[in-house]
Amino acid sequence: MTIEAFNEMALSFPGTSKKPHFDRQAFRTTRKIYVTLHEESASINVKLTPETQSVYAGINPSIIFPVPNKWGQQGWTTVDLMHTPEELIHEMVHIAYEEAL
Repeated sequence: MTIEAFNEMALSFPGTSKKPHFDRQAFRTTRKIYVTLHEESASINVKLTPETQSVYAGINPSIIFPVPNKWGQQGWTTVDLMHTPEELIHEMVHIAYEEAL
């Protein structure tokens, strides 16, 4: 998935806004951030539950893996946009969006 395609997909969820967040772009509902985009590495960090994170990371831990710190233990998951199938990215982001409502 390209950066442009990701932006379009993330902004298609109702009520989503995009704002700078440190070295990333954050996509959020009115309540909270559910995914961030790091353009330089073409990766996202998506907020999943730890249980859901383990399922997706089990698919291919070289492209979907917990953020390597306490954030990762809370479910924040890094996803390589260029090597992860678009349907998986959409699924994960949709789950995170629903949890952020």
